[in-house]
Amino acid sequence: MLFPSPIASFRSLLPTVALLLPLAAAAQQPGTPRTPNPGAQLDKPQTVAPAPALSLEEAVRIGLENNYGIRIAQRDEQIASNNVTRGNAGQLPTVNGNLTRTFTLNNVRQESSSRPEPSVASGARSNLFNTNVALTWTVFDGLGMFIAYDRLRALEAQQKQVTRNTVEQTVASITDAYYTVVRESGRIRAFEEALKVGQARIDLTQAQVDVGVAAKVELLTAQVDFNADRALLIQQQEALATAKVNLNNLLARAPETDLAPSDSIVVRQDLRKDEVVAGILQRNPQLQQARLGVDVAGYDRRLVTASRFPQVGVQGGYGLNRNVNGAAFFGNTLVTNTGRTLGFNYGVVASVPIFDGFNRRRLEQNARIAIEQSQLQLQQTELDLTSQAQQAFLQYQNRLQTLALEEDNIRLARQNVAITLERYRLGLLTPLVLREAQRNQLDAENRLLDARFLAKQAEVVLRQLSGTLVQQAPVEAK
Repeated sequence: MLFPSPIASFRSLLPTVALLLPLAAAAQQPGTPRTPNPGAQLDKPQTVAPAPALSLEEAVRIGLENNYGIRIAQRDEQIASNNVTRGNAGQLPTVNGNLTRTFTLNNVRQESSSRPEPSVASGARSNLFNTNVALTWTVFDGLGMFIAYDRLRALEAQQKQVTRNTVEQTVASITDAYYTVVRESGRIRAFEEALKVGQARIDLTQAQVDVGVAAKVELLTAQVDFNADRALLIQQQEALATAKVNLNNLLARAPETDLAPSDSIVVRQDLRKDEVVAGILQRNPQLQQARLGVDVAGYDRRLVTASRFPQVGVQGGYGLNRNVNGAAFFGNTLVTNTGRTLGFNYGVVASVPIFDGFNRRRLEQNARIAIEQSQLQLQQTELDLTSQAQQAFLQYQNRLQTLALEEDNIRLARQNVAITLERYRLGLLTPLVLREAQRNQLDAENRLLDARFLAKQAEVVLRQLSGTLVQQAPVEAK
């Protein structure tokens, strides 16, 4: 068998080398596009107009001050706090001032066996004036007034947990909306880098067409792909604008308010499952609210029991009564009688429940059922929260692993595009291979953004469940 000599092999490659030399020379001339450098994935997009910077901390502060859900919950907390008074529990006396003034106009006919003719008067006028100050004070009701006060305090504490839960949910929503803006902004950055690669492809293809080593159809294809990427960029800009509107809505700001997120997505990787579960049992507002619900149900039952005891109260007052009676006869003569009473009154009032149609027994039975129901709700809430923690922690671990893989993958995708673009510049690859590498990098960029976002979401859920998402008390209501 005869093998071709090295010189013969080289001669067979001469036509190909001759075609590539002009292209390689053109690629080295000044002004030839360089390989795009993607840089940091979350750099500021170049196609988005500058806007005031907004950090996550500032967004949370604005949300705590302005969010309508938080402000409504704070009003409910103020109402519950105002209800915690000794007077509302029935421990203080009540004092009322009363005033009565009446006028009468009567036609009077009076007959007597000692007088043959009746006495008649028309338009006889009388008036009554009565004023008094009355005091009523329950001094014993089976300790029901003290139980009622403790119940009011439990309701106040329960409402505080409702407010805290509202605050944490709002902060979680603001955090999610903020990082959504960051993710959509990062996607615009990815599309911008894809357009740089597309523009480099157009320039290189144009150079190939100019030297006659490529057909014009390849240039037209490159331009079509470039315009398709530009259309995707326009759609992504719309998605970014929508994300900003959603964030402004949570911050109770005008929807057209522009912003530029100054924080990137940084995922904590040190959360532990046992710490999350311990935080749920100690700080979770939903669980604390359910526990207080058991206390409230217990107070309700004790109030029903207290109603079986006698109730003892004291009452007193000071009053003035004046009666001017202009419809009285003295013999046959109509006269006016005036009476006046002024002085104190006081006494003790006792009430002993004897029979009320078995209503108290019915109320006690319902109260016991309500306690059992609240305990079941507490157990259900604890089970639900621990189940959510288990699922969230599994998601957290899986998403951290996915994030690590995507961070490695993005470096490979960027390196692949750089190599592919260089080989395309030398005419060693077809446009389809370059386009495929470009799409792979864009997909990798978007997957990395999604991986960061989803991992951060899992972290926020775990911190919210453990009650560590909001470290400070909410601001005062405006």
